[in-house]
Amino acid sequence: MKRITVLLAEDHQIVREGFKSLLEHEDDLEVVGEAETGRRAVQLTRKLRPSVVVMDIAMPLLNGLEATRQIRKEFPATKVLILSAHSDDAYVEQVAALGAAGFLVKQTSSHELAAAIRKIHGGETFFSASVFKRVQNHSRKSLSRDGNPKEKNNCLSSREVEVLQLIAEGKANKQVASELGVSFKTVDKHRQHLMSKLNIHDVAGLTRYAIAEGIIESSVRLTIN
Repeated sequence: MKRITVLLAEDHQIVREGFKSLLEHEDDLEVVGEAETGRRAVQLTRKLRPSVVVMDIAMPLLNGLEATRQIRKEFPATKVLILSAHSDDAYVEQVAALGAAGFLVKQTSSHELAAAIRKIHGGETFFSASVFKRVQNHSRKSLSRDGNPKEKNNCLSSREVEVLQLIAEGKANKQVASELGVSFKTVDKHRQHLMSKLNIHDVAGLTRYAIAEGIIESSVRLTIN
């Protein structure tokens, strides 16, 4: 029997180990990799090509939503199952818009997690009961009268989201440049473009925007320069 390969993307090691231990008891599931950041999740997906990525939303360096967007764009055959402690409307709407195959709250049982992985691997979707209706409502709202998807307004690029998250996490331009492997000047240009595009003129404002959009969690301890 061919196993379903799974990548676990979760920043807390003890939680990853717990998920891995639960899934190792399933004969048809195999954990092939673990990622502690969103950027690492994208890198390991590129290297390992897992069938399913179990993705936490609140991830450092690159949040789970942006990591999901990059994975879905580059590896459409890989299914993403969002697993989060939060089921706020903002998160649910973004998950639905990104095309993730499922959304489970972390309070779910190991049986439900395994069942969700199997279902989405088989081409179905799987959402916790608490978020299913909101996903349906979002899907209806995202369609225009002729049934086609509505055009999105001024979305940030993937790189802009990465820069915004790092700035909101309190990193200076030099640190952002080091994380992304680009020059200080490039980061400064991204920062200026972000402020211009969002009509926000200070780091505190960018941080509030990042929190409001679910790019970082409000519980993250931030240093605002």
